[in-house]
Amino acid sequence: MKALGPIPAGYEADNEGRLTIGGWNADVLVGEACGTPLFVYDSRRIADQVARFRAAFPSEVALHYAVKANPYAPLLEAMAAMVDGFDVASTGEMGRVAHLGLPISFAGPGKRDQELETAIRAGIAINLESEGEAERALAICKREKLTAKLAIRVNPPFGLKGSGQKMGGLPSQFGIDHDRAPALIRHIIGAGADWQGLHIFAGSQALQADALIDLQRETVALAASICEEASHAPPHVNLGGGFGIPYFAKDEPLDIETVGEALAKALSERLKILADTQFAIELGRWLVGEAGVYLARIVDRKESRGKTFLVTDGGLHHQLAASGNFGQLLRRNYPVAIASRFGAEPEEEVTITGCLCTPLDLLADEVMLPRAEVGDLVAIFCAGAYGLTASPTAFLSQPMAREMLV
Repeated sequence: MKALGPIPAGYEADNEGRLTIGGWNADVLVGEACGTPLFVYDSRRIADQVARFRAAFPSEVALHYAVKANPYAPLLEAMAAMVDGFDVASTGEMGRVAHLGLPISFAGPGKRDQELETAIRAGIAINLESEGEAERALAICKREKLTAKLAIRVNPPFGLKGSGQKMGGLPSQFGIDHDRAPALIRHIIGAGADWQGLHIFAGSQALQADALIDLQRETVALAASICEEASHAPPHVNLGGGFGIPYFAKDEPLDIETVGEALAKALSERLKILADTQFAIELGRWLVGEAGVYLARIVDRKESRGKTFLVTDGGLHHQLAASGNFGQLLRRNYPVAIASRFGAEPEEEVTITGCLCTPLDLLADEVMLPRAEVGDLVAIFCAGAYGLTASPTAFLSQPMAREMLV
């Protein structure tokens, strides 16, 4: 038997023992969506996360939503009323939020000239990933007689300790090495660009408050050091994000209240060059991850060499991360439940698979769950971030999953 990750607090069963999401019975939601597989996102849980952030962090720290976590259009529309800006990683994401009226920043390596021009014309802040990208943006401005909003993404000399993905302190395609940033700041300002400040992102999926506290303190200090050397105060500093959520057994939730208290202290002690700087934290997974549930229908129950398999109509083509194929070194089980018997006592060890012709299509491996039959619903939790759009949806030409915001 293998352990399951913890189901996020707040999910409950109705009087008939069936999972409810946002107060709605899972079977009812599937009926309204006309079938499975189905991602359901709970808007109230997202609003609660935003409120918790606002209470924990100083008011001078803006909250940005990282669109790559979940770009579902109704979710973005709801998010626009709750956050202060959007961070995008493509012109496709840009198009999803351009009409929502919030400031947008554009990061990511390999921006094509047309993408740079589109962002410049739209007044979107570009987080430059290299000196070459800066030269191409400035050349577009000169040719088209435009002024670009340019920020510098910094590759810091430190990473986020204990993070799921370290993005600092290493050679990287992301950002400009910190020691080269001052010269580039002076260059783009001298060329007439509207310098927006710095974006410093060092890692993701951190659950240790101490690691984030150290990172944010170092980030504020690095921003001050770079700008003092450049002799220009930054209008904005994006401190990155990195807030994680518990996916696996023994994971503990991040104590953001302690992180927020420490950041308030760090900002109160910041150097004079940052006195008028506006700060932001960019979050995706932490805001929406626990608000999403992936529902799939059991279409077959079978025995093979003493092992019980529950085969569903879902799979890794919709929920790659839960299958263990989205960067995990070792496969571990996401939180999973039988939605049709939510909260019932475990009775048997089963392996839950998808419908694809590959042994990689595992949704839960050798876990104890209540007995389930063909027609029952399986629920995979923590499915609100890096779910459908982070999965190989065209693989084997299976139908696309449905989505719903409640």
